[in-house]
Amino acid sequence: MDLILPDFGLLFWTALVFICLLFVLTKFIWKPILSAVNAREQKIAESLDLAEKTKEEMKALQAANENLLKEARAERDAIVKDAKETATKMVEEAKQAAKTEADKLMASARQAIETEKGAAIAELKTQVAAFSLEIAEKVVRGELSSDDKQKALAEKLAGDINLN
Repeated sequence: MDLILPDFGLLFWTALVFICLLFVLTKFIWKPILSAVNAREQKIAESLDLAEKTKEEMKALQAANENLLKEARAERDAIVKDAKETATKMVEEAKQAAKTEADKLMASARQAIETEKGAAIAELKTQVAAFSLEIAEKVVRGELSSDDKQKALAEKLAGDINLN
């Protein structure tokens, strides 16, 4: 039963040792332990705040990145559209220039053909006239080879002149 009901002296000395231990712990150890716990609690709170701020900054950066991507996509689309329009315009201008050049070449070719045709007709007329003169000369020589034929022709021409 000694274990269940301790002696008064044992209780006194145990209480006295406990109080001394409590005094020593409170005086020398309790404050540094509490300050360390408080410092650790403050560091944890600061770390949580920093983590929350970092999370907010990351969200802001992510939103900014999304905006930049949207702007870049819009700018890319505008550049591609402008490039397509410019290419189409250049193709149309090239087609128009080629058509104009072809029209100029056709007009020049037509003019050259007309000039050559006129020259050919003039040369043909000259040759026909020369041939006609040669034929007429040969016919007249054949017709006027005798004196009687020359006189008859002269009288006929003189009669035609008087009638006109």
